[in-house]
Amino acid sequence: MHPLDNPIWNALNSEDKNKNQGNETVSIFYPEISPFVGLENWSASSQQQLFTQLPIARSCSTLIASPFVLEPYWDLVFSLTLYQLVCSSIKPFSGKQALIKQLGDEDIPAMLALTALTKPGPFTQRTIDFGNYVGIFENQQLVAMAGERLHLANYTEVSAVCTHPDHVGKGYAALLVHHLTQQILSKGKTAFLHVRQDNNRAIQLYQGLGFEIRSDMYFAVMKPKIIAEQVASHLST
Repeated sequence: MHPLDNPIWNALNSEDKNKNQGNETVSIFYPEISPFVGLENWSASSQQQLFTQLPIARSCSTLIASPFVLEPYWDLVFSLTLYQLVCSSIKPFSGKQALIKQLGDEDIPAMLALTALTKPGPFTQRTIDFGNYVGIFENQQLVAMAGERLHLANYTEVSAVCTHPDHVGKGYAALLVHHLTQQILSKGKTAFLHVRQDNNRAIQLYQGLGFEIRSDMYFAVMKPKIIAEQVASHLST
């Protein structure tokens, strides 16, 4: 299996291991960082281990190349097929330049507000801990941002690419993705990202920078059903 076919599991067992509150069989990001969870495989026994490890009623997300069947003790909240794109050689950027600022803890309220408005994907209070988030400001307002998320041995994900609706069309997303991808490639890694399959504008933007579609990816949000056995198990620990 290609490492990017199961990126969450592989990230939490390599360069993002310090963000894993799970164990050797169940990988779980700390909830303030990300809702993502990972399993080496989504067999019935692996799902049972995740079910017993996950706090009661905590919803979670996963991302994997092959769709799987959820066991009956899960509620499927949402699912979607995405494209995964990779870039090993960035094209020269010919668009408009703008001042790019490194984002820090003082920018978290603005980052949360922008991602809540634009919904680029899960973004929580400490998602910034993934590192290397950058943004563009106009009149002291954060109007565009992007950053790194999953880190594998030879790959780094570009994520949270978003632009305030009042500033779409200015080329800010392309500039930020190009900036981050250059940095990733300079470290000898391949950049990758995920995008909705119906988001033609974004797909064209990424392909124009040198990204290529590698695979379909199954994204799912699920929640454990609260059953008596689970409550008893949690109360006894």
